[in-house]
Amino acid sequence: MVSGRHRHGRARLPWFRIGLGGAAATAAVVAVVLAMGQVAGGRACASVVSAAGAAGEVAGTATYYTPASGTEGNCSYPSPPADGLYVALSPAEYGAAAACGGYLEVSGPDGTVRVEVTDQCPGCATGHIDLSQAAFAQIAPVSAGQVSVTYKSVADPPLPVPVALRVKEGSSQYWLALLAMNTGNPLTSVQVETASGGWLYLVRADYNYWIAQSGAGSGPFTVRLTDTAGHQATVRGIALEPGVVQDTGTWMYGAGAGPAPLPASQTATATQTPAAGSRATRRPALVTTDSPATVRAVEPAPATTALASLASPGC
Repeated sequence: MVSGRHRHGRARLPWFRIGLGGAAATAAVVAVVLAMGQVAGGRACASVVSAAGAAGEVAGTATYYTPASGTEGNCSYPSPPADGLYVALSPAEYGAAAACGGYLEVSGPDGTVRVEVTDQCPGCATGHIDLSQAAFAQIAPVSAGQVSVTYKSVADPPLPVPVALRVKEGSSQYWLALLAMNTGNPLTSVQVETASGGWLYLVRADYNYWIAQSGAGSGPFTVRLTDTAGHQATVRGIALEPGVVQDTGTWMYGAGAGPAPLPASQTATATQTPAAGSRATRRPALVTTDSPATVRAVEPAPATTALASLASPGC
């Protein structure tokens, strides 16, 4: 069995986080331990760590950083958000990847910015967030280096593009790892439909891939995603093509969600030929999304407790 696990270096240019000994956070942050397991075909549910205090907002400190060229953040996304607005969280708030893909609204001396959680900041204390330079510049002069901020989680932020999935290198019919992108809210579960019509719960690794340790067959896969707001999307036709970002053409929620299933005669997939030097992208044709009102039954997952706006309704 191929483990497929890899390690991420912080890959930060030297000390763009200026003055780390400055003001400490004034609000405690609730961190919920990631609860996961696989039982009888696989079952896992990841509780989500909140970046919100009792009033839904944290008073803390922000600095900024610039990742070294060619590196990924701990959430494993192959590229940063197109707008360059992202944030790295302390280990407690990162929650072993439970916060990945969520958004924070950060307010500083000069304004407010919305950022996607894409990374972990190992050296940050709870309440200390590390913004991209572009995000920091929207709330304070870059020359300040470190400023006091307030921040809170954002539910159902506008989605920039449809959901995409990536099969990790090393995946095979015997070991499968999936990365979901553009979900808006953090995910609470990723499932793959089995040959018998049941659902295999994948387990999230701390680098944000969802893993079936014994694999899920040779594909193509039907994958079901559930997020912290209860939205659920089902995507068919995900191929066992490691290292390829597969655009699904469907949205996790919102006006663009829920295209009608295509007839069986139209389920063939189209392959987009990437430009030289670009990341290959494959577009499966058949996708469906379930709104919260019509969500299909999901096997109950291990119970946990979360005291924040990012808490999973299904955990």
